[in-house]
Amino acid sequence: MAGDLFQSTGESATLPLASRMRPRNLDEYVGQQDLLGPETPTRQAIEEGKLGSVVLWAPPGCGKTTLAHIVATHLDAHIEVQSAVTAGVADIRRIAKGAKERQGFDGKATLLLLDEIHHFNKSQQDALLGYLEDGTLSLIGATTENPFFVLNPALLSRARVLPLKPLVPDDIKGLLTRALSDEARGLGGRRLSLADDALDHLVKCANGDARTALNALESSSLLAPMNGSITLELVEQVLQRQAIRYDRQGDYHYDTISAFIKSIRGSDSDAALHYLARILQAGEDPRFICRRLMILASEDIGNAEPQALVLAVSVSQAVERIGMPEGRYVLGQLVTFLAEAPKSNRANLAITKALADVEDKALQPIPMHLRNAPAEGMKELGHGEGYEYPHGAPGAYIDKDYLPEDAGLETPYYEPSDRGYEKRVGERRGKREENS
Repeated sequence: MAGDLFQSTGESATLPLASRMRPRNLDEYVGQQDLLGPETPTRQAIEEGKLGSVVLWAPPGCGKTTLAHIVATHLDAHIEVQSAVTAGVADIRRIAKGAKERQGFDGKATLLLLDEIHHFNKSQQDALLGYLEDGTLSLIGATTENPFFVLNPALLSRARVLPLKPLVPDDIKGLLTRALSDEARGLGGRRLSLADDALDHLVKCANGDARTALNALESSSLLAPMNGSITLELVEQVLQRQAIRYDRQGDYHYDTISAFIKSIRGSDSDAALHYLARILQAGEDPRFICRRLMILASEDIGNAEPQALVLAVSVSQAVERIGMPEGRYVLGQLVTFLAEAPKSNRANLAITKALADVEDKALQPIPMHLRNAPAEGMKELGHGEGYEYPHGAPGAYIDKDYLPEDAGLETPYYEPSDRGYEKRVGERRGKREENS
């Protein structure tokens, strides 16, 4: 077996606790009951060795690697283990060549366990297609990235995606309790106890990641005396603060940003500040935050509160000049202002409708009275003829057509809301119409 990233669950004390406690079968496997519970189709397919090619998609520490190894144990197949971080097309061809020779010799199938499959580029993914199509290889891929974004549609059509969920607190508690009592593979030989508040803190800080929880338990155990207790103080020494999972290219990044923007749009300043704190704590580039807030100020607030965009641009400049961490003060001010401001997407809808008309409809000539006439000859052709200067009229308004004739446009584009400053815009429109 090549490059065994899917390590066996050997009981050697030299292995980290998380490796020693790796489940060896589906009965020991924790979590994913919707997918792997008794009598579920996926569990039956695994136990019967008929799962086929799959991509396991989940955040870190949810059991992707473990499940891949368990699936492999149910197959009467030769197993090749590779990491997409280090493997390439040459490795795939070598494995496929051996698989074909094996099929011809004794008919034995070959299973490729490919960890971090999202690191394969398009050409490397394409190299797998023919071998999966003709049955030379079966594939179990593991990834923390959204496979629908990072894997080719052709590969996804040949491998079913199985999304795994983060482990719930009870799952993490069960793993920690088992590790503490297991004398063969865990910490049972040291006769340690774990304080309830320490257990709760471990579970909270693990944030659904089994590996993080077990690593923290092992580190805490090294600070505890034999036959002693792992206290909250010991755990706090190991876990200085919660490790925030925030891969700038991953789903959690986009989910957090989505929650941040939607909270502001929904006028919940507390939720918006919470997600801003997550983003800042994770070390996000403040310029990225400012860009998103400038977009939101126009897209979701618009003319209901015109100062929103002005303040967003000012905060962007202030953050650039002040830097971090002090820049969080002006970001907090902006986020609370945007969240509490009246909301309107009417300007956004207006430009969207105008663009749709320009794209879909034949463009009619610009009315003559609106055309530019920089030369006398153009005036003689009628350019600018009949134009009336609004500032010379009462209220600086003249009831005049400015759109092309017979254009068939889906107007009105801009229909002010009854919120904030836009309410005043609508009132002014009403007065103009009354006086025209």
